[in-house]
Amino acid sequence: MERYYQPEIECASREEIIRLQNERLVKQVRHVWDSVPYYRKKMEGKGLTPEDVHTIDDLCKLPFLSKSDLREAYPYGLMGKPVKDCVRIQSTSGTTGKRVVAFYTQHDIDLWEDCCARAITAAGGTNEDVCQVSYGYGLFTGGPGLNGGSHKVGCLTIPTSSGNTDRQIMFIMDLQATILCCTPSYAAYLGERMKEMGYGPDDIPLKAGIFGAEAWSEEMRHDIEKTLGIKAYDIYGLTELSGPGVAFERSAQQGMHINEDHFIAEIIDPVTEEVLPDGTEGELVFTSLDKEAFPLLRYRTRDICTLTREPCPCGRTHVRMGKPKGRTDDMLIIRGVNVFPSQIETVLINNGYAANYQIIVDRVNNTDTLDVRVEMTPEMFTDDIGDIQKMQKTLVEGLRSMLGLTAKVTLVAPKTIERSEGKAVRVIDRRKL
Repeated sequence: MERYYQPEIECASREEIIRLQNERLVKQVRHVWDSVPYYRKKMEGKGLTPEDVHTIDDLCKLPFLSKSDLREAYPYGLMGKPVKDCVRIQSTSGTTGKRVVAFYTQHDIDLWEDCCARAITAAGGTNEDVCQVSYGYGLFTGGPGLNGGSHKVGCLTIPTSSGNTDRQIMFIMDLQATILCCTPSYAAYLGERMKEMGYGPDDIPLKAGIFGAEAWSEEMRHDIEKTLGIKAYDIYGLTELSGPGVAFERSAQQGMHINEDHFIAEIIDPVTEEVLPDGTEGELVFTSLDKEAFPLLRYRTRDICTLTREPCPCGRTHVRMGKPKGRTDDMLIIRGVNVFPSQIETVLINNGYAANYQIIVDRVNNTDTLDVRVEMTPEMFTDDIGDIQKMQKTLVEGLRSMLGLTAKVTLVAPKTIERSEGKAVRVIDRRKL
């Protein structure tokens, strides 16, 4: 039986959703114009005022925001409320530049936690469940978001945060945790460690996992489900918008429902910035409809995916987004070919390898090189050079078929590549681009 946290809005008619979006967009544009001089200047640059926006059909008139804008406006330039009205910040890792610092009023936090509660409920969560939140806490949005959503559903919440894997497993087993929230790469690592400890899928009390914060393939999903004996649900979010819970998956696993009462989604051509029709692959753009403290309009996420408004068997009426294929800023261009880490992951898992690998890109004599280091599983590990060469050749051929170019593959012993307790580091690009 399908469960809903807020059925009156999750299953609202399309007419009601559009009416709500029209009303909230007009109000939000006025709020941003009055309160965020940085964005008002961008609107003025296009000759726009709030009076030019009447419905969501006018959204395309508005200027985009990008991560470079957020860095330029750092720290307070995009705030929509004075500091005295804000109660929290969350922040990105800042690995590619200045951190993104997002601000929240108490109202913003309440709505964010409602979105996460919808995701937990869609995964089967009730007040009888034990929810272990193994995302990082602190500045990272994963832990605080799912923690608050778990409370709203009424789950017994275990705020383990990330790391200390053996303690994570102890709590799962001793407290009989039924829902696990973490990154997919950490879920795979937990499964690997539990297998080493002698636990099979039937021994593990978990029934569902809610995994996000990084791209992961369908093959990786099935691998995690098999190892942990669970159903693995996708969740999507951005610190810039609130955090996890912008979109979530339900039992049919046919895309993630976007919480359209809070966010409007568009797909654009990342080069021309043209808005694309449903079903067309492109860059995902979001407008926050009711965020008070950090109200972003037409924010370019850099995530590549599709949207569909086809009726969903679960009864939810909100638009669905496909699993992100990758990011325009994660996409590697190697010898003129677009390469996403998820494509490489698919080949590896389809050939029986665990999802622990590293992609090393370099440039030698003005030519790009692509090296893929892959861990062998304990079952396939061998020190026979001939066997290793055969396995490497199979992967080279599989990658050539998937990518259209030749990669060097190096098989390494189990546990050679460092594990991540948060987002996995998959790509090392040594080119001076």
